[in-house]
Amino acid sequence: MLTARRAEARRSILVQVSSERSYNELYHYCSQFGTIESSHHYRVEGDADGDCHYILLEFSSSAQADAAMQSGVFSTERPGVRARSIFMWFRTGPKPKLIAREEPKRPLALVAGTNAIEEAELNGLLSSAESIDDQVTILYRLTKLNDLGKRLRFLAVRQLESSLQGMFPQAVAHPFGSSVNGYGRMGCDLDVILDLDSRSGEPPDRNSRLVYHTKATNPNERTQVQRQLESIGDVLQLFLPGVNSVRRILKARVPIVKYHHEHLDLEIDLTMNNTAGVYMSELLYLFGQLDARVRPLTFCVRRWAQSVGLTNQTPGYWITNFSLTMLVMYFLQQLSRPILPSINRLIQLSAAASSQQQPSSPPVTRFGEGEAEWAYTFLKNPSIYGSFRSDNESTLEQLLMEFFEFYSQFDFNQRAISLNLGATILKPDHSPMYIVNPLETVLNVSKNVNLEETELFRMQVRNAVWLLEAHGKESSTGTGPGATEPWGLVSLFGPKQQQRITPQMFFTKRMLNVKDIFDEVPVDEPQTTTTQYRNTAVKNQIAAIQRTTKAEIHKLSTGGPRVDARTSSTSLEGTGVKLKRNTKRR
Repeated sequence: MLTARRAEARRSILVQVSSERSYNELYHYCSQFGTIESSHHYRVEGDADGDCHYILLEFSSSAQADAAMQSGVFSTERPGVRARSIFMWFRTGPKPKLIAREEPKRPLALVAGTNAIEEAELNGLLSSAESIDDQVTILYRLTKLNDLGKRLRFLAVRQLESSLQGMFPQAVAHPFGSSVNGYGRMGCDLDVILDLDSRSGEPPDRNSRLVYHTKATNPNERTQVQRQLESIGDVLQLFLPGVNSVRRILKARVPIVKYHHEHLDLEIDLTMNNTAGVYMSELLYLFGQLDARVRPLTFCVRRWAQSVGLTNQTPGYWITNFSLTMLVMYFLQQLSRPILPSINRLIQLSAAASSQQQPSSPPVTRFGEGEAEWAYTFLKNPSIYGSFRSDNESTLEQLLMEFFEFYSQFDFNQRAISLNLGATILKPDHSPMYIVNPLETVLNVSKNVNLEETELFRMQVRNAVWLLEAHGKESSTGTGPGATEPWGLVSLFGPKQQQRITPQMFFTKRMLNVKDIFDEVPVDEPQTTTTQYRNTAVKNQIAAIQRTTKAEIHKLSTGGPRVDARTSSTSLEGTGVKLKRNTKRR
């Protein structure tokens, strides 16, 4: 999949146009460079001048795309850094002749292809579905990252690679995360790992007597990565067309450079030497390929978590989409008839398949002996995709309900989740939620989640069970746009769920505020509000305390003992409580 997407990007250019109506003229002009295989239009919201329109053209070969790119010129009216790239704009040309031009052989595949579906339209389509099972499928199809979104992300990857390959010929940018693992939704960010020498792990040729001179590196690898990322951030900001808002977050646990690409309308996170993200993306992609229900169920759970306020776009102490995905994967592993195998089971299946193909192959490296060894045990084995097939025939509706029921009863206080074993283990520490990192088993994926957010998750899954039971298809008064009662996923994601529930909302309020005991109500003013007591005995006790306290206060203010100005303290008669007094009035 990655190879095919890279090849698409290599054959493509991106052209800014005045609107989608410019396509016919653009098609005829660019056809002189080669055969146009596909074209896609999208719009980026602009400023006061209006929106910006773009058309992505895919040629039949990379040489044709290069020819189109090399034909470009620099504008004398818009001075700027002269950097040749695949990002261009289509200027007005001579007036076309009056000869009627034939229609393009390949029409625009998409118009406004990056626009996500509106909430109201989505809810209308969900309400008109036949069942909750259909609702989950519709939600997945309409909100997942489409073909154009993937193409644009690989254009950003190509721009990164081509800008650095002059100095680093072996530089490779590895996209990872939701953009490539199959769980990305429309508008998701792009995560990229930059490897300046993709062949660094290969053994050198011992027969070669020529050795490259290299620059001495900082002995502290983290400091070296920070310096390199800082310099790459400068290159991005100064020379690459479309890149703006570059932010360098170098003090984080994993140093990153964040930037926005205005032509692609895309937020990009760039890091280096973090291969764990690539392997994790491959693992999630594999899980999604093993069963067709995995991705729709994950999309539904993520959408639910977003609608009830469990997740947040900014990092913090709340649960992340990655942790939610891990919870879904574990749930599918622990079923009596599992839909997904444990990672250790995948390693065994991969070893069996390898031994059948190559009986003399060495034994598979067990998990825990390094990321690369773990990845190559089964992720790089093509036969693993056909090695496991589940006999579980549950529908998406049944799985969604079982997911909420399972975690409403899960013991987060004592147990930790391990996808490697497909089972729970005792928690190694006191983190409120513990999900073992499949790659580095000493780490906790959900270490950032605090106790309040864990309790909130438990409350929300219980609430979701009740909502799905109370608002099923049969309980709705109608279907379609005219339905008066939301049902299924619409009731789960609806506007009523936007208010964030907090654990404090479930605690009973005090019967009485202590301050109210001592509030004096003037006799001549009628008492507007009266405190209601559940118990007559409590009411009488409080009235007695009020009378006694007022009498003591009155005694102190009028007939109390005289205070000698030379003493710095005095005591209340019969109490032994000393009150500090100033010897002089200030």
